[in-house]
Amino acid sequence: MPTWLTMGLQDGASPIMEQLILFHDHTLMIMLMILTTVSYMMIMLMKNKNVSRFMLEGQLIETTWTIAPAIILIFIAMPSLRLLYLMDEVHTPSLTLKVVGHQWYWSYEYSDFTKLEFDSYMTQNDDYQPKNFRLLETDNRIVIPMNSPIRTIVTAADVLHSWAIPSLGVKTDATPGRLNQTSFSVSRPGVLYGQCSEICGANHSFMPIVMESVTAKSFINWASKMSE
Repeated sequence: MPTWLTMGLQDGASPIMEQLILFHDHTLMIMLMILTTVSYMMIMLMKNKNVSRFMLEGQLIETTWTIAPAIILIFIAMPSLRLLYLMDEVHTPSLTLKVVGHQWYWSYEYSDFTKLEFDSYMTQNDDYQPKNFRLLETDNRIVIPMNSPIRTIVTAADVLHSWAIPSLGVKTDATPGRLNQTSFSVSRPGVLYGQCSEICGANHSFMPIVMESVTAKSFINWASKMSE
């Protein structure tokens, strides 16, 4: 696949990420229209040799180029504010997941279950399978039910970390002594990958996150086995 095709956003796996992608495209089209208009005017100005020594002001054009950017900014700001409120909204969660960042691995606790907690380390080179992604696979995956509101509580045990899964539109700082909260809902089954997005030390790039979205029945079976 050409490099330029891989430089966009990941496919959205949650309603929030799908809205973020739509907002990105919306803003990009506005920027493209502005760039086209300004480029056209600059070219025309360079090619136009007509001058008028009686042209001292143009109130109409000055009013236009003052009002037009304000209207454009409104068209960008309104969807942006709507998205900010949607990203901060926490619905009644079906499941609460506590995430603790360590140097250099993640710990997960399912607060709704008594004994369901585990550490998640990056898979070592000797344990890789042909289907795994190098430096992105972990020995223990997060498993969550799809189409269910998930509340995530993120903190750290030592230094600053950042728990991020791009295809969900989720990126939350893990701060020692503080609980940060976010929520999401995965809209399709599959395996999602993320990494620590904070420079937290020498092995910062070796803190992958792997989340597996499954049906509610499969999740209950998995949780029952892990809690034994």
